[in-house]
Amino acid sequence: MKSPGRPSTRREIDFPEDESMRISHEAIYQSLYVESRGGLKRELVACLRTGRALRVPRARSRNKPGGHVTKDVVISQRPAEAADRAVPGHWEGDLIIGLNRSAIGTLVERTTRYTMLVHLPRAEGYGTIPPSKNGPALGGYGAVAMKDALATTMATMPDQLRRSLTWDRGKELSAHAQLTVETGLPVYFAGPHSPWQRATNENTYWCSLGGLGFFDGRGSAGSSGDSENTCRKAFR
Repeated sequence: MKSPGRPSTRREIDFPEDESMRISHEAIYQSLYVESRGGLKRELVACLRTGRALRVPRARSRNKPGGHVTKDVVISQRPAEAADRAVPGHWEGDLIIGLNRSAIGTLVERTTRYTMLVHLPRAEGYGTIPPSKNGPALGGYGAVAMKDALATTMATMPDQLRRSLTWDRGKELSAHAQLTVETGLPVYFAGPHSPWQRATNENTYWCSLGGLGFFDGRGSAGSSGDSENTCRKAFR
């Protein structure tokens, strides 16, 4: 028995001009499990790479809480108004790390695509104090530093433009609960390995920041200068 992904790909090769011959591997999986009333026989389970007798829909498995992401802050709990982009004030954010571990944060408003850069300067002692497990995060993008930088940046926005922030599962935003307390900005987390759930931010980075030479010649993510100069450099 082959993995469903192989015949799915093979049909595109054998029938390149016939779109009616397309089928996703997920559809093949679902067909196998439906015919078996939700579970597979033991001999079939042994043929699958996952070895699972029951099939869990991918969307459901990706939307599970874990670590600093609790069930009340997964993306499915985000207000529905954020999805249609009709109401401004819903943001998407990300952390960009350059060479030499320099970093900067990005915030993109979903309706207007208005973009702000979050300055993340390295803490005093970086490069001289040896790193240690559970020691202070001196790189500038530890949980506390990220929370403080986001709070400072979002404080420049009026209350009606602080409706929500969607982030990935990075631990740099593990202090999200305190950020919400300090700013009134609810934080929600996309599913693991699901960049399309923050597509506005992803597209802004690849199409604008990266294309306009955001990283300097040394590969640093705007590490020199203050945040105003960093913004000017990124959007020159």
